[in-house]
Amino acid sequence: MGYFLGGVGKEISSSLCVRCKGYKMLCGLPRCPLVVRLRAQARIYGKIVGRDITGSTPPSGVVGEKNYPLVPVLIGIPPGITGDEASIYDSPENWWGVKSLEDIIELRSSVVAAVIKADVRSYQRLIDLEIPFAMVSSKPVDTEASLVKIPMPAKMLDPVITPHGLLAMADRVKVSSNPSISKGIEKIYEDEIRASEAIWELYMRGVSIYTIQRALSFGLLGLSRNRRLVPTRWAITAVDSVISSRLLRSIRTYSSVNDIELYRGEYLGNRFWVIIQPGPYSFEWIEIWHPNTIFTEGGREPIVIRNREGFSGEPLFMDGGYHAARLAVLEHLYKRGRRASIIVVREITPRYYASVGNWHIRETVRRMLEKSPEKASTVSEAISIVESELLANMIKLGNKTHGKQQTLDRYLG
Repeated sequence: MGYFLGGVGKEISSSLCVRCKGYKMLCGLPRCPLVVRLRAQARIYGKIVGRDITGSTPPSGVVGEKNYPLVPVLIGIPPGITGDEASIYDSPENWWGVKSLEDIIELRSSVVAAVIKADVRSYQRLIDLEIPFAMVSSKPVDTEASLVKIPMPAKMLDPVITPHGLLAMADRVKVSSNPSISKGIEKIYEDEIRASEAIWELYMRGVSIYTIQRALSFGLLGLSRNRRLVPTRWAITAVDSVISSRLLRSIRTYSSVNDIELYRGEYLGNRFWVIIQPGPYSFEWIEIWHPNTIFTEGGREPIVIRNREGFSGEPLFMDGGYHAARLAVLEHLYKRGRRASIIVVREITPRYYASVGNWHIRETVRRMLEKSPEKASTVSEAISIVESELLANMIKLGNKTHGKQQTLDRYLG
C-alpha cells in the first residue's frame, strides 16, 4: 500500500510517508502534495453541514468521458464562498504567474465537485436547471447541491489527473442566481450555425477561450439538432484546433518574417523556447521530459517526444499541449500579419509533479511572445542557444549531462 506521486515518478511506500510525516521531504518533492491537498479538503469538509452545500461556482465544470455517452457532469462549488470571491477558484488567466503549483492544488482541492449523470444527446434536464448557462457566466453564480452522501477527503494524488476537491454524487443541483451571459453567447445560442463557426465568432468577439471551451463542452454551440455535451478534455483541444485552423487561413497568405527570433519563458516547472524563422508555415513541437516527472517512471535519461506538421496543418498525432502552444504562436503571428516556420521546445522538470491542465502551456507561450525576442543569425545558432540553456539546468546523469550525446537537431528531422 502506498501513494503514487508524480515528483518521483513511482509509487511511494506508506512506510516512507510515515517516516516523513509531510515535512522531511524524503520523496524529493519541494512540498508534500498530499498534505496540501488534505489540508484544503479538510477545510471544506468542515464547512459541509449535512448533505447540502451552497456557494458560487466560479464558474467551474467538467464533462467527463467515462461510460460515454452516459457521462459524469461535475459542477464545482467552493462551500460558503460566494460572489466575486469565488472567481479565483477556477481562473487560469488570473492564476498565471501569480499562483504556484501548490496554490493551484490547494484552490482546486477546496472545491466540492457535485456529480450528476447525463446523456450527451439528452441533456434537457441540465438546460432546465440552467447549469450550462452558469458555466458560461462572466461572474460566479450562486449554486446549491444536495449530495447523496457526505464525501470523505481523498488520500491519493494522481499526477495525471488534474487536482480536484471532494467528489460527491448529487441528487439535486440548483442554480439559485442569474448567470451573467454575454450578448455574444446569447446570440450564438439562438442562432443556427455550426459549432466551428460559433467558436470562431465568439473568439473574434473577444470572448475568453476558457468560456468558449465550456460553451462547447456543455452543449451550447452548434446546430440545435446536432448539439451535445462534449467531454471537456476533447472540447479544449477542439477549440484550440478550430481557432488555429482559421488563423492559419490568413497566416499562409502573409509575408514571411525577416529574422530568426528566439523567445523563452517558464512557469510551474515547465520551461519553453520558441524559435520563429523565415519560411513557409510549419510547426515543430519538442518535449523533453526529465526522469522522475509525472509521466516518466524512473529511468536515467530524459525522454524526448516530437510532433510536427507542414503546410497542410495536420500533426503527426493529436496532443492537447501541442495544440495549446500552437494556438498561442499562431495568435502572435496573426497579430503581426506575418508567416513563419516555428519550433517550440518544452522542458518538463521534476518540479512539475501534478498535472494542472494545458492552460498553463497556452498562457505561458502567449506571455513570452509579448516580450522582445533575442535575434540569431542562423537556426543552428538559435538551436545551440536552446541546447546550452537546457544543459544549464539538466539533471546530472552519472558523470555526463544529457545533451552532449544527442542534440536537438536529431529531433528536427
